[in-house]
Amino acid sequence: MSADTRRQKAERIRHLLDTEGDAVHENTQVFNEGRYESTANLDDYDELKNEARAIKEDAIERLPELVDQVTEAVEANGGSVYVADDAADANRYIEEVVDGRDVVKSKSMTSEEIEVNESLEARDGDVWETDLAEFVLQVADEAPSHIVAPAIHKSREEIAALFNEVFDPEEPLETAEELTRFAREYLGEKILDAEVGMTGANFVTADTGTLALVTSEGNARKCVQATDTHVAVAGVEKLVPSVEDLQPFVELIGRSGTGQDITSYISLFTPPSDSPTFGGNELESGDDREFHLVLIDNGRMEMREDDQLRETLYCIRCSACANSCANFQHVGGHAFGGETYSGGIATGWEAGVHGEDSAAEFNDLCTGCSRCVNQCPVNIDIPWINTVVRDRINRGEDGDFDFLVEGLTPDEEPGGVDLQKRLFGNFDTLAKLGSAFAPLSNWAARTGPARSLLERTLGVDSRRELPEFERESLVEWFEKRGPHVGRDEARRQVALYPDAYTNYVRTERGKAAVRVLEALDIRVDVPPAGESGRAPLSQGMVSTAQSNADAVYDALAPAIAAGHDVVVIEPSDLAMFHREYERLLPEDDYAALHEQSYELMEYVYGLLENGGDIDVLPGGDDERIAYHSHCQQRTLDLEPYTVAVLEDCGFDVTTSDVECCGMAGSFGYKSEYYELSVDVGETLVDEFTTEDTADRTVVASGTSCLEQLDALLTRRPAHPVRLLDTQ
Repeated sequence: MSADTRRQKAERIRHLLDTEGDAVHENTQVFNEGRYESTANLDDYDELKNEARAIKEDAIERLPELVDQVTEAVEANGGSVYVADDAADANRYIEEVVDGRDVVKSKSMTSEEIEVNESLEARDGDVWETDLAEFVLQVADEAPSHIVAPAIHKSREEIAALFNEVFDPEEPLETAEELTRFAREYLGEKILDAEVGMTGANFVTADTGTLALVTSEGNARKCVQATDTHVAVAGVEKLVPSVEDLQPFVELIGRSGTGQDITSYISLFTPPSDSPTFGGNELESGDDREFHLVLIDNGRMEMREDDQLRETLYCIRCSACANSCANFQHVGGHAFGGETYSGGIATGWEAGVHGEDSAAEFNDLCTGCSRCVNQCPVNIDIPWINTVVRDRINRGEDGDFDFLVEGLTPDEEPGGVDLQKRLFGNFDTLAKLGSAFAPLSNWAARTGPARSLLERTLGVDSRRELPEFERESLVEWFEKRGPHVGRDEARRQVALYPDAYTNYVRTERGKAAVRVLEALDIRVDVPPAGESGRAPLSQGMVSTAQSNADAVYDALAPAIAAGHDVVVIEPSDLAMFHREYERLLPEDDYAALHEQSYELMEYVYGLLENGGDIDVLPGGDDERIAYHSHCQQRTLDLEPYTVAVLEDCGFDVTTSDVECCGMAGSFGYKSEYYELSVDVGETLVDEFTTEDTADRTVVASGTSCLEQLDALLTRRPAHPVRLLDTQ
């Protein structure tokens, strides 16, 4: 990426932060709070998610069979089914069905994908969106910024100004009630006059051809019942085998998307319906109503055959991944989205239906924090899809720099990979060099010419402080020092994994971890294991990540074989061991490492719960702590262990509700994303500068969190193990 491109992207993000960020943040927070409350009321939440995923897995596996089955069911009931190869094919068929008649539509992202409005309007058709938010965007001539709430970026005041300017009502519209009433009356006339109603479909059952529509306004029912012809547009992935299979999805989709136990309208149509229709202002028989189900392929069948993109087809378009993403919360889908889709899952959709170039425009906004994983109602590994597509984008880059980098970089990637990504993906090598030449390397990196060069050539923002490398690494320190607990008196033996940052930059927390474990009678070893693969994986460098994973396992294998535990300080590296290594290591190696690896404070908690003497650790004496847990630590449900240990040791702990610090490893260093990173971080700063928290010691578990808080607060934060250090 050139310096000009980075500058343009930064300007675009800055503009959206200023113009749309506040509205998006406020609305997504409402959705999130509702989701947490609503799903907490489900005793069988995880079981429902597993059931929903199983249904989708089965449906996608049998998709050609289900297409044939739904075709037979709909045609037996008097309707028509058309399977469109692509957008142009779908639009050609729909144009023939509509034949110049007026059309009213309910909300449908699939119709946005194929741009059916533009297609019909190009043939002088009159098409009206009846969903209030879609109507607003149609009037404003804007694209949706959210899968479920398309106008989430607009405030009531903006909508009022828009309506007053475009429609010039007799009395200016101001309140939400006035705006809604105006839209209802205006669109009501359009619905009465229209002859064709178009809907999407949240689900289509193959056994009966039943359409399930989940809406908040009931406009879909009007579009169906008030018109002579009903055209339903749906991706082929919307098929599920039977009506009975709808149950878990009905329970999950509203809760996951908007935090509602159930949405206002759950409509099941088995068309063609023979309900009366409006002819002018009178009811007429519905016996002659037409129904057309247009099933869209548009790349989906190829996605089905793609082992890495296939999971995308399990998506039920609930938007939980977008709502739970800190970056999306601050810029919305006009930045974090492509031609049609937005949010975390959008990378898979855009790559599949529009191509990798569309996905490349926003793919790097997914930082792989994994916050979305637990929120997805069908358990899609969304960060992995983003990583795989990023890898493919990397490999599609022009390899003009092959002659400069092939053989000179310690990775497995082709030469055309963006140099910024190559830099951050090889942090372990950079850290080794920085440590070997410290403190000279630290001084040189801080000079004006060096920072300017880094920003111009590699996009490392000059406003962000660079890490300072220690001359002596943690591994070197331990090799000189050796273990202080003998094998005979040790309760257990552990291998303390030296992540790259702990090994070369924050060595003090590694040393504290050794001393705390030894105080609890644990014999510690610090093997010379390299970087986990998190750094290259975050840049989409999958081959390099796999190489790193193999090397890390080889370094830890003797300890694992001996039955020793592996203790990890950095939560993102433990997440690698527990999640991504399943894709990167042989099955048996992954299972062994997963079973024997623990986060540091989780491990300390376990030792204390199983007879460890808490009195050997320093007492907190009611010291007031403000604690922020790392994203992946929360995904793994490990935050409670740190809080419990600190409270048991006598600290007065308050925790942050903010889900992400905004730093996300290398993300906060990149010039194109610096403003967004800081904007996300300021939300956490606000929480740690209240009357109750302003004088508390700030503690955080993750490297990125510590770096961000150190940059944005006047108090220097600490890792929780530093509070327990016996030295």
